[in-house]
Amino acid sequence: MANALDTDVGSELFGSYEAELKLIQAELNQKLDQIPELSGEPRKSVVRQAERALDEANELLDQMRIEKQNIPSATRSKINQRFRNFESDIDASKRKLKSLADDRKALFGNRYTDEPTTDDQLEQRQQLLSGTDRLGRSSQRLRDSQRIANETEDIGRGTLADLQLQREQIQHTRLTLLESEGYVDRSVKTLRGMAQWLRIGL
Repeated sequence: MANALDTDVGSELFGSYEAELKLIQAELNQKLDQIPELSGEPRKSVVRQAERALDEANELLDQMRIEKQNIPSATRSKINQRFRNFESDIDASKRKLKSLADDRKALFGNRYTDEPTTDDQLEQRQQLLSGTDRLGRSSQRLRDSQRIANETEDIGRGTLADLQLQREQIQHTRLTLLESEGYVDRSVKTLRGMAQWLRIGL
């Protein structure tokens, strides 16, 4: 019973991650299509947005990798194939983004220089804030997973307790039936003795 509940929860959670990943993929692909048409600061802004979307996609893949272990082996092969397709798509997006981000002339425009600038410092600060946001989202997903696991464990313990109570009730009923059979046997013997005594008396 507890295993079935774990499976349902695992499938539901995997499905929610899968739906969220599809939305992030759509956003990421949109950013990747925009980047080649931009330069300078607008291009840098879209690259950062694409990097954040890619990080979120990788975080979701990590969660899906964990949750798919809770799905029964009978259906896990289809899940694994879908998961591999997601991994392949995200990997391709990662390579494309790296190629676009490495084009520093297009990225910085006429202001391209190897010397650090205020814009570089601002970008580092924005990346730090972005990393903090990603950490917060990852922590929330972990808390959600832990909460669902705890709820499933509580349900499993309750189910085991119910089964134990039912077992004790069945055992008690069996003992009662055995005692009743003993009473019936003694009653039959008593009646037979009385009938025999009556026949002798007649």
